[in-house]
Amino acid sequence: MTESAGSDLDHFRKLERMYAAAPINRWFAPSLTVLSGRAEVRIPLRPEFHHAAGATHGAVYFKALDDATFFAANSLVTDVFVLTASFEIELLRPVVGGAFRAVAQVTEPGERRIVAEGELFDGDGALVARGRGRFALSRIPLSPAVHYR
Repeated sequence: MTESAGSDLDHFRKLERMYAAAPINRWFAPSLTVLSGRAEVRIPLRPEFHHAAGATHGAVYFKALDDATFFAANSLVTDVFVLTASFEIELLRPVVGGAFRAVAQVTEPGERRIVAEGELFDGDGALVARGRGRFALSRIPLSPAVHYR
């Protein structure tokens, strides 16, 4: 599933550019770093992300963790796009402002399914959520059509 180190770095940078090109990310303004079996997503928090009680909505927690675990998984797959098959999240504490940092790593590599786990931290470094995703290989090629370039 993975190739040589030089090719891996090219794959990781292409994944990062693919992420940056996703239309939804114009709204969230995240950043992504991909390594082999690992990924980190950072999302600056804004008041527009708050629910009615004034803290960050759980959807933003999910996005940060799903994105990080997804790219940790896709870092090991160089030919096709992976898809989130299922995701579990544990919300630990509310966050009002600052930034989110989601750190993920593959915990169960597989031929057809990949499991990755992530932790989400606030701007002070406190753990605010955990997530676990199961990812399936799709038939969608990693190509310029999905902004993989």
